Amino acid sequence: MPYTIPLLKHKLRQLRKLEQTIRFKGQSDDTARKLVWEVFFSSKPGDINVKYPLRRLVAMSEAEYKSVIEEFFFRVYYQSYKENGLSVNDVYEPHLLALLGLPPYVGIQEVKKRFRELAMRYHPDHGGDAEKFIELMGVYAQITGERK
Repeated sequence: MPYTIPLLKHKLRQLRKLEQTIRFKGQSDDTARKLVWEVFFSSKPGDINVKYPLRRLVAMSEAEYKSVIEEFFFRVYYQSYKENGLSVNDVYEPHLLALLGLPPYVGIQEVKKRFRELAMRYHPDHGGDAEKFIELMGVYAQITGERK
């Protein structure tokens, strides 16, 4: 990995600030709530009481590092959703929404509207592709099944 320890420390501090901005809306750090960052990272080289110690991060490949950052942001947003009263039922799988051509933050009404548009386009009775229609039905069933 091309990161040196000083550069990695800088990036980790940026991640900490970003989490504070996401979760606390840029206000001062709320000491009553623990940061996800504190579980994942530490800027101290000898600290092994975190999931990804600094020395381990330095030894990672670019792909491994990217995976760690994705996992971190998933946890940050999940925590933010929990703190703001949103449940898992209010959040849909981003890869399923991408199959419908929708962004990850849409609500059920947008999902239904897009499903109807695509169903009209792909329905075999309207000259559409039967395989794509069946795939669309499966995706929609998965999305709406997550709400139950």
